[in-house]
Amino acid sequence: MLILLIFALVALFYLLAVVCEDFFVESLDIISHKLRLPSDVAGATFMAVGSSAPELFTALFAVFRPGSHADIGAGTIVGSAIFNILVIIGASATFRQAKLTWQPVIRDLVFYSFSIILVLAVFWDGKVVLAEAALFLGVYAIYIWVVTQWKKILPYTDQNPIELLEKSVAKNKLAQFSKNLLGLIIPDPQKHPEKYLITFGASIVSLAFLSYLLVEAAVGVGQILQINPTIIALTVLAAGTSIPDLLSSVVVARQGRGDMAVSNAVGSNIFDILFALGFPWMIYLLINGGTIAVGTDNLLSSVFLLFATVVAILFVLIVRKWTIGRRAGLVLIALYVAYVVYMASTAL
Repeated sequence: MLILLIFALVALFYLLAVVCEDFFVESLDIISHKLRLPSDVAGATFMAVGSSAPELFTALFAVFRPGSHADIGAGTIVGSAIFNILVIIGASATFRQAKLTWQPVIRDLVFYSFSIILVLAVFWDGKVVLAEAALFLGVYAIYIWVVTQWKKILPYTDQNPIELLEKSVAKNKLAQFSKNLLGLIIPDPQKHPEKYLITFGASIVSLAFLSYLLVEAAVGVGQILQINPTIIALTVLAAGTSIPDLLSSVVVARQGRGDMAVSNAVGSNIFDILFALGFPWMIYLLINGGTIAVGTDNLLSSVFLLFATVVAILFVLIVRKWTIGRRAGLVLIALYVAYVVYMASTAL
């Protein structure tokens, strides 16, 4: 049974990546162009939803699953944020030194740091109330507004990193076969761009169903191994849902555009924490009232680590004049390996 569940997890990760990258993101790209959204706004909204859809739907289904499994969603998002900062930025930097545009980096790191402080404050008492969920969504709305105004405050050249990042990955035969197979159910937005709304709706349904199965598989693995599902969420689910972003980031880093990978990692984390946590909490509390219980032990230690990584990366960037190279990248990856080893030791 355990082997079947592990196989199911791997298959679900892969299907989530294909649906998200080849159908959902493509339909969102068409929608953003139809609405004539500025690239910064599209990146902070539609493209952020596209790259973080697995985390969002995992959190949504986890919070509604009977048995107080909200920690699975929160753990997936916190763990994914750690993976993004340490592994995605680290792996990208090992391929080629990245020179960052400091203006948007400062903006995103400030909001990201504040987001982590909010998570610490909410998790501290072990429960989430409606006002706290609304605060998360309110801060994200402020972030979107600031994104639209930031060039007026600190002008910089817009390279539209998120859109380029999503479209840079070459398809292997397995990925192309999977896309063609899923195209029998979901209209391919490249072949049928006029059906983008159908693609959008069908992608949401598919992502929701796959995320539901992912939560169930994670709970099943935790029960068989007698491991807290939160630990599985912080490590296995977090890494699995972030693999597509990692592969995309490595590709653009090899092309000499490592700054795009760094920008996407930080921007995705802001969406993950503020919206992908706040939205499921808000929906649940509006329907059921009361509070949502969250575990404090494993989650709090991971959030503290998350904040420490932000401070460390900001320090390195300032000292190195907004560049990050191979040595720093290897250190970041080593820190993530140490984190996984630590989390595994707590499960034993």
